[in-house]
Amino acid sequence: MIRDIMKYSEKISNRLNNLLEKTYDAEKGYKLGSEKVENSAVKRFLDTKIGQRREFAEQLKTEILTYGELPKKEGSFKGDLHRTWMNITASLSPNETEIILSEVERGEKAFVAEYDEILKDEEVVLAPSTENLLISQRNSVQSALNTAKTYEEMIS
Repeated sequence: MIRDIMKYSEKISNRLNNLLEKTYDAEKGYKLGSEKVENSAVKRFLDTKIGQRREFAEQLKTEILTYGELPKKEGSFKGDLHRTWMNITASLSPNETEIILSEVERGEKAFVAEYDEILKDEEVVLAPSTENLLISQRNSVQSALNTAKTYEEMIS
């Protein structure tokens, strides 16, 4: 029984840590984008998302600790590669802002899919607090995705 509870906590924490890692990556990606764009409305949008992702990270860390596990402290190597690609692609493009928003969209779509995968996983029953947190964060990511699409359409 105790062993099953420990496995459950570890499984949930691993899933949350994967989200946490992606949250760190998203925060860094938004920061890079904010440094590159000149459009003030897009810059404000990106800056807002930086703060939001910091808040997401704190919430996820608290949730992971609740399950008795340790939260990750940084993003992924894959995220580093994506930001490098974003940097190179944006610098070669005549419309840096459009490229950055396109990359934001790509990242947010993957992020929404990750949330959906966890929320729909029938093998893992989430505690109500965890489920509510993930739903709230997922909806915020979806909103950011929609906003990025709108900005991209406006500037292209």
